[in-house]
Amino acid sequence: MSTLRKVAVVTGASSGIGAATALLLARNGYRVIAAARRLERLEELARRNENIEAHLLDVTDQSSVDAFVKTIAGVDIDVLVNNAGGAFDSSSIVDSDPEIWKKSFDVNVVGALRMTKAIAPLMIAVGKGHIVVLTSTAGHVAYENGGSYVAAKFAERSLAHTLRLELNGTPIRISEIAPGMVKTDEFAVVRNSGDTVKAAKVYEGVEHPLTAEDIAESIYWTVSLPSHVNIDSIIIRPVAQAANHKIHRTGK
Repeated sequence: MSTLRKVAVVTGASSGIGAATALLLARNGYRVIAAARRLERLEELARRNENIEAHLLDVTDQSSVDAFVKTIAGVDIDVLVNNAGGAFDSSSIVDSDPEIWKKSFDVNVVGALRMTKAIAPLMIAVGKGHIVVLTSTAGHVAYENGGSYVAAKFAERSLAHTLRLELNGTPIRISEIAPGMVKTDEFAVVRNSGDTVKAAKVYEGVEHPLTAEDIAESIYWTVSLPSHVNIDSIIIRPVAQAANHKIHRTGK
């Protein structure tokens, strides 16, 4: 593979937004290092585009992050997409399980921290780089029964904005992408503990929720701008969603 091509690391690339982003970047000439826990899914993704490489990675395990970094040693990373994350309950705060909160923070916040600590110094050393952090509209406005996810995404948003301040004076760009309602195969199902009926109700009556491909397009646009341009933050919603609490549903 040509070393002149830009290189992107995408975490959580085995499904949803991560997989869509890996494919779009690869189709546009990037060498994509697609990383996630489910290696078989990554290998399937890599078969769809020769520019994608499958790499095992668990962002909640520091030894896994260390091993991943060793496998890409010597590669100049242009883009890091901190996408790995998720929501794991829809409980009220008083009914919630602290272990779920720990899991939410470890995957969304500490996972992004581990990857940023691993990759940012490499970018600084070569004088280029762009770190994209996938947060959520949940990281901008709280809502009921979203406590663990809302708190994690507020924290992840703070990580991105603090990092931008701390890296001011370097050529490293830091961008936050905050999607609203995105319909993917797994997000709502995982959040509702595998209950597909409850998951379907999240999108009930919403004719055109966002897709993973929509968010991938926004990421690609953000990283494709000239190197002196930084997109601090983008909030993206479907037209039907005016705010976290204001969603137009047909038949309602």
